[in-house]
Amino acid sequence: MPAEELKGAVNRLRRAQGQITGVIGMIEQGRSCEEVVTQLAAASRALDRAGFAIIATGLEHCLTDDGTGPEMERDEMRAKLEKLFLSLA
Repeated sequence: MPAEELKGAVNRLRRAQGQITGVIGMIEQGRSCEEVVTQLAAASRALDRAGFAIIATGLEHCLTDDGTGPEMERDEMRAKLEKLFLSLA
């Protein structure tokens, strides 16, 4: 997949990376459980959204295929994409 199409996902991953670094720092500083869990949840959401954006981009490429491939290949791709979606659920 072209990198320019995944720019938003990369930005989300960078944000999550910063949040995870922040969570580590909070733990090392002895911050409250509530603060740590709140930041960890935000990082988790950012990772999930990045994952969905990556899968959606892959799905878009799959749907814009000219349809010349054999049915089996399309069915296999659908199964793989479904498995990817479920892995983030």
